[in-house]
Formats: sequence, structure tokens, C-alpha cells
Amino acid sequence: MHLSELTHPNQLHGLSIHQLEQIARQIREKHLETIAASGGHLGPGLGVVELTLALYQTLDLDRDKVVWDVGHQAYPHKLITGRYNRFHTLRQKDGVAGYLKRGESKFDHFGAGHASTSISAALGMALARDLQGEQYKVVAVIGDGALTGGMALEAINHAGHLPHTNLMVVLNDNEMSISPNVGAIPRYLNKMRLSPPVQFLKDNLEEQFKHLPFVGETFTPEMERLKEGMKRLAVPKVGAVFEELGFTYIGPVDGHNLEELMTTFSQAHQMEGPVLVHVATVKGKGYAIAEKDQVGYHAQSPFNLATGKALPSNKPKPPSYSKVFAQTLIKLAEDNPKIVGITAAMATGTGLNKLQEKLPKQYVDVGIAEQHAVTLAAGLACEGMRPVAAIYSTFVQRAYDQIIHDICIQKLPVFFCLDRAGIVGADGPTHQGLYDIAYLRCIPNIVLMAPKDEAELQRMLVTGINYTDGAIAMRYPRGSGYGVPLMDEGWEPVEIGKAEILRNGDDLLLLGYGSMVHPAMQTAEILSEHGIEATVVNARFVKPLDTELILPLAQRIGKVVTMEEGCIMGGFGSAVAEALLDNNITVPVQRLGVPDKLVDHAKPDESKADLDLTPAQMADRILQTFQSPVSVVR
Repeated sequence: MHLSELTHPNQLHGLSIHQLEQIARQIREKHLETIAASGGHLGPGLGVVELTLALYQTLDLDRDKVVWDVGHQAYPHKLITGRYNRFHTLRQKDGVAGYLKRGESKFDHFGAGHASTSISAALGMALARDLQGEQYKVVAVIGDGALTGGMALEAINHAGHLPHTNLMVVLNDNEMSISPNVGAIPRYLNKMRLSPPVQFLKDNLEEQFKHLPFVGETFTPEMERLKEGMKRLAVPKVGAVFEELGFTYIGPVDGHNLEELMTTFSQAHQMEGPVLVHVATVKGKGYAIAEKDQVGYHAQSPFNLATGKALPSNKPKPPSYSKVFAQTLIKLAEDNPKIVGITAAMATGTGLNKLQEKLPKQYVDVGIAEQHAVTLAAGLACEGMRPVAAIYSTFVQRAYDQIIHDICIQKLPVFFCLDRAGIVGADGPTHQGLYDIAYLRCIPNIVLMAPKDEAELQRMLVTGINYTDGAIAMRYPRGSGYGVPLMDEGWEPVEIGKAEILRNGDDLLLLGYGSMVHPAMQTAEILSEHGIEATVVNARFVKPLDTELILPLAQRIGKVVTMEEGCIMGGFGSAVAEALLDNNITVPVQRLGVPDKLVDHAKPDESKADLDLTPAQMADRILQTFQSPVSVVR
């Protein structure tokens, strides 16, 4: 059977080990070919090919449920559930999503882009099954990196309290999240993988059994269970933590041995209550370059499959915002030992891996634990340190209560640097950084700012470090800056709550925030061709808003347009409209941003075009609002 013929995972039933190995090889070939051409997550999926095939051999996917944690490890799942012929569209507009998506396939039982959710969702499904008197299996597949997240531990704690609720948790242990894992739990799992008794039993127990009378080369089911029982008796400490939490522990199992996996999963399904199967895998398995560099090949832009090197860009790009952030923070931290950079398992993405290399004592990685990261920062701030929490906008959502309860109520000086703010592209709705303006603006004792370019980011970094009257947050986009001149030192802070005028005009007031300032300038140029001269303001701050500058301009000019790369509801435009209303200034206001809808996976420019947020489209919308319609879309 060829992989392209698989449209339903139940077609795997009855295939021989040799046939499954052929399917595994084809999955890796298709996976590598696709990611090399268009980019995407590479290492996670390569590591779970055998795990996926073996697990689905023991399930009836017309009835049984599988919840994949995060979802970027589920590319093999996608390839055997009817998406082979469309897999080349992975992460492209209107193509196959990079994460699981309930609306995409009936086999995507739960969608997720954030880690540590699978056990909770699977337990909910298992409880629903039992309450409705139904009979089907429920499996959660979670990586050891995601096990550092508190939500996963909360779910394990709950499941262990339900001894009659059948649930299988498959722990895909590859010793990695994106970067190497940190913390006591990964260290404990590593001890289990490398435990001499486990290695001895794994290598020798089966061979010894074969020499027993009446056993020979083949094991009966009873002898298999006896073998597993002896392993558990011989090594009582392995899995002790999970056993104490109420799970039956099995493992570690070789995650690339199909026969061993199938036998183990079949046994686990027969056990009552929650079962944890510990599977040891290699991230990037089958592609030597990815196995060697598991951090660099977690995800890749298009690359040469033979060399592993990224395909050269058509033209050199300016440095990314993340890179400028990291380089500037290192300079500031070298001069100020109180600065501590904090990441939640996103060292390379945020650029803080550079801080780790240069100043390891001023760097903290807490694992996939944003709530802990934020309250840890609060504790550091209590003792006079200057914590800089660099977390993606989409992941800060996970620590909302801690921002309010532990930081803002206590007015602690924590500096939040929100990377990937705005439209992020191929990762889709779970990763769009569209809500931070709205969900942070309503909290007392926090300042919110956004730079118009990478040079202003440098100044705002100094601003954030210097600010000690409470929390402060800076949002900045994914990708390259504009190539503006940068300074190596001597950055001047931006005055809190002060905007700047970039262009003067008497017909319209354009207020841009952060990444929408440059598009506002481009929009003003287009409007000028139609006889409309606009004043353009770089707002810099949404809280506090520079009402001393904005209100008189709005009153004098009489027409206001706001631009933001975030949700319109409760965002920057809402802040401006509220300020005008509160000061009895009744002028028309047009808010341009992301409407009340989810933004799907696509290139950022494609998403902006779909949302009518290109400069030409925004100029057209402004003309339609404030003048007779004249199309200027180019």
C-alpha cells in the first residue's frame, strides 16, 4: 500500500510490520519534501511516525478519540487521515492547517496551538463518554516539554483521582520542547530513560525469557504480561511519581520500534483507569541533520533538503525585531546586573538565547509555564530586580490572572516584551497576537506602548527598564524591521505617554499605533494624490494616551482615523474614541484594524489584504467614509 492510498487510519489495520515500515518511510519522505519546499514544523512530526502508526493500529478511529498536544507533532496523523493529496498546501492560505483543526477533519478530535491542553481535553471526553454510557477509547499524546506546563499537571492530578475512568496518556519523551527542556520533571524523565535497570531489562529480559522451557521465540499474551510485571517489580522506582498520582505506568518504550509499541498500546488499552505509556523518541528521527540540530530544525523556512541550509532570500532583509530586542537588551544588561531576562521555553524565538550565551546568570527559562514566569517576575521585582518577561503575545494570554493579581494590583515594576504582536501568518488563529491591546488596556497600573520601527524599539527598551511606577508592556511584530539606522548605545528613553507628529495636514487626522505607523504614512501619501492632506501621528502609547496632543488636533481637523494591528473591539481605536467621548468632542471616527473574526493561516500580507488593511485599501475605505467613493485599490 502507498501512503497516497490511505484516506482512513483504519486502513492500517492488519498491515504487517514490513508494510508499516514502508508507510513510515513514505511519511518521512513526504514530510521532508513538503517542509523543505514551503517551511513549517519539521522535527516534532518526524519523531512520532512509528508512534502514530502503532497507536492507530490499536484504535478504531471511527469511534475512538485521540487528542494531540500542540498539534505540530501531528503531521503524520494528517498524512494518514485523508490529507496526503493536499499536504503540499500546508500552512498556506486556504490550505492544510499547521495545527489540528476540528473543522478540517473528523479525525482532528481537538484543535490546539498552545501546549499542555491535551490531557484536560481527553479527560473531558472520557468523562462525557462515561456519563453517556458509551464505549470508546480516549488517548492524549503529550510531549515531555508540554508536561512542564502546569495545566498538564493539573489534569494528571485530576485523572489520577478517577480510578475507574479509562484514559491513556502517551508521553512522547524526546527530551525537547522547542529548545532543551528545563526543570525537575524533564530531569526525572531523563533518569528514567537512562536508568541502568531499565536498560538492562530492555536489552536482556526478553532474551532470558526465550531460553525458558516451553517459551521459545514467541510469547503468549500471558507471558507478555508476566514479562511486563517482572519489569515493574524489578524497577519499582521507575514511574513511581506517576504511580503515586494514580496512573498505571508503562515504559519507557522504544518509540521507533513498531512491534514493541503495538504490543504496549494493546496491553495498555486492557487496563482499567488512567494509564501512562512512556515512549522514548528522537526529535527529527530519520533526517540526520534534524537529529543533530534539534533546536534549529524544530521548524524551518524553505530549505535545501540535501544540505539542510535555508534557501537564500531574493534580497537581504533588515534585522528582525526579535534580534534588535536581544542585542539591545544584552547591552543594557551588561551595564545593569539587576536586569533579568525571562522566557517560557521560547529562548530562540524571543532572542533570549543570546542573553543566555552572554550573561547566563541574568537569564531564566521556566519551561512552558507562562503563569509561573509572570509571578516569578513579580517576585524578582519585589526584591529590586528589573525583570524583562519576553513572551509571545499569544502566550501572555495564558498568564492573564497573574498580570492582574500578582503584578498590577501590587503595582510591581515588571517589563513585558510582547513578541509576535499582530498578524503572524502561517500558524493561524491560535497564534495571532491580536488581543493584547484590548486585554491589557483595561487593567490599572500598567503602561502600554508600541514602537513604529526597530530604532524606536531600542528607545522603548530603555523606557521600560527605567520605568518603576508599575508594570509596563511593549508590543512588537514578527519579522524584519524597516532597515532604519540603529544605535549601538546611548539610547534616549521615550517620555511616558507622549506621541509625535510625523506629517502635517488639515483635512484628516491619522493616528497610527506600533506596526501601523508606517502604513499610516503610506496611506497619507495615497490620500494626498486625491487632494486630502492628513496629519499623521505616531501614538507610541495606548495607555496613557497622549490626549494633550490628540484631542486638540481632533477638534481642529474634525475627522479622525485610527490604525492598529489588533482587534478593533477594545483596542487602540476604542481608546481614542473613548477619550473623545469623555471630553465631549463629537467628531467622526473611523477605526481600522482586525474586525470581530478569527484570522486564519496565510502569509501576513495575504491576511492584511483579506482584512482590507493594506495602505491602498485603507485609503479607499477612508475616502468612502469621508468623501464620495473613489477606488484607489492597487
